[in-house]
Amino acid sequence: MVFKRRDRRSALRATAEFFWPRRGWTRAFYYVWHRLRRLPDPPHRIARGIFAGIFVTFSPFFGMHFVLAFLVAKLIRGNIIAALLATFVGNPLTFFFIALMSLNTGHFLLSFGAETAPDIVHSSLGEKFVNASSDLRHNFYAMFTDAQANWHELHIFFSEVFLPYLVGGIIPGAIAGMIGYYFSLPLIQVYQNRRKGRIKAKWAERKEKKAAKAEAKKAHPDEN
Repeated sequence: MVFKRRDRRSALRATAEFFWPRRGWTRAFYYVWHRLRRLPDPPHRIARGIFAGIFVTFSPFFGMHFVLAFLVAKLIRGNIIAALLATFVGNPLTFFFIALMSLNTGHFLLSFGAETAPDIVHSSLGEKFVNASSDLRHNFYAMFTDAQANWHELHIFFSEVFLPYLVGGIIPGAIAGMIGYYFSLPLIQVYQNRRKGRIKAKWAERKEKKAAKAEAKKAHPDEN
């Protein structure tokens, strides 16, 4: 096989590299930033794309962040490539803190103004995922058997995990996105201005060399 890896990775090694890349997260971060600032688009459009990418990482739609980043970037007229690259903010090192912040914010917002705070602790977070998966599996089999569908655990998962995550991710996602926007905008502007200056200087240098050669030919026509 032409594209087959020469060094086969074990499941343990693949899992370890998912959480910590072989060359480190710092190198990965600089690579993404290097690609972002070199995008051929005005700085404000790139910064809007960065906002879109960071914002969607606070949503509970895991596996769809690329699609959501694309849609949000299109909506706000941001750079789509920048939006896709900015989803790098959501990674195995940050997802725990993003989820914790979104869930706590969501539970606060959904219970705000209620006469009594609802009892939202039916089980641990891990148990809710397991129980909801069990309900999904059971309901799938129920479609082809006489078994009755059960939505109890799925309802608990929706009301205590998914909905709070969805609602609670909006505010911190927007705040983090705005920080990314205002942090990246001036840096990209400076980088692009310097790059334009270097390109202009190179063109001016080439023109000077070309003019010098033309003058030399005029001064010494017999040497040609």
